[in-house]
Amino acid sequence: MTSNIPIDRSIVLKAENLSKQVSSPEGRLTIVDAVSLSIAAGETVALIGASGAGKSTLLAILAGLDLPTAGRVWLDGQELTAMDEDQRAQLRADRVGFVFQAFHLVPSLTALENVMLPLELAGRGDARSAASRMLERVGLGNRGGHYPRQLSGGEQQRVALARASVTRPAVLFADEPTGNLDTATGENICRLLFELNAESRTTLLLVTHDPALASRCARRLTMSAGRLVEG
Repeated sequence: MTSNIPIDRSIVLKAENLSKQVSSPEGRLTIVDAVSLSIAAGETVALIGASGAGKSTLLAILAGLDLPTAGRVWLDGQELTAMDEDQRAQLRADRVGFVFQAFHLVPSLTALENVMLPLELAGRGDARSAASRMLERVGLGNRGGHYPRQLSGGEQQRVALARASVTRPAVLFADEPTGNLDTATGENICRLLFELNAESRTTLLLVTHDPALASRCARRLTMSAGRLVEG
């Protein structure tokens, strides 16, 4: 069951007093500590901070990939933290796109099939044609039949961007999307990410160590020791 608390529909992502604790040999560790935030539809937001600050854990909770120890999350007006795993998975499939540092392409599928995958899971009858158009958009129209192992790192990340954007999600979560790429390739991926985001009017939440990438976002949130300290 989802909460009946009314949520402003212009706010696409809302967190209330999120905390995440994990067990360790030293005892309980707090990874995310009493974080609250609101992100409006269409915003571009960078989440920055030192390694170990809790950025990726917070991103995973906001995306419904992980659950907080305490607190609540609403995504596109629905309370993620009140859903079971199947419900969260369905909401992610319907309303969320992901781009990760490690690409996470399915190695047994071609580039075209990787981009088709979220469309097929959504039951789209035009999955092949829509995926083909998106591959053309990211400059890989002639690489659709290639497997991930046959693509460079930059090409794999372009496929991942295409896959994340093809469903026009409400929120695109990107975790260090240029972290595994050289500077020039990273700059090209950065430019493409923001172009696709503008074209689809998707909300973007970006975790990055790269000041240049963060500066392209309209708002920056800084984490330190699990807390939001700025933004």
